[in-house]
Amino acid sequence: MSDAKQRRSAARLYAVQALFQMEVSGQTIESVTREFEDLRFGATYDEIEFAEGDPETFRALVERAVNEQAKIDQMTDRALVAKWPIDRIDPVLRALFRAAGAELVAAKVPPKVVITEFVDIAKAFFPEGREPKFVNAVLDHMAREAQPERF
Repeated sequence: MSDAKQRRSAARLYAVQALFQMEVSGQTIESVTREFEDLRFGATYDEIEFAEGDPETFRALVERAVNEQAKIDQMTDRALVAKWPIDRIDPVLRALFRAAGAELVAAKVPPKVVITEFVDIAKAFFPEGREPKFVNAVLDHMAREAQPERF
């Protein structure tokens, strides 16, 4: 995997974490993006080394997820079972769907790449669960809605 690709992958993971943090802490987009870029990208804490993230990808995903949250949440709701609207799902999954939705709405990256990247992130957060398959199904539905011309 190229260095640029690794940095974009790390930025996607950081975007999910930042969106989660914003939801649970009430922090602003400015404070969260500054914290991640200054204190997490490439940092080492207690011998744990954090990956270097691509700041441009990170900022674009977080900003688009926040600015287009209503649209992204509606797409997610349409992909979910009626009894489980987005506000009832796990907050980590909610952040993941918002970050992935931001990338799907931008339509700059092929949907299959976006789905694969965010399913991998789901596997990192939920290594033993069924969530990665659930994420794959929901993102496939969202991708078909956001970019029907690519299917």
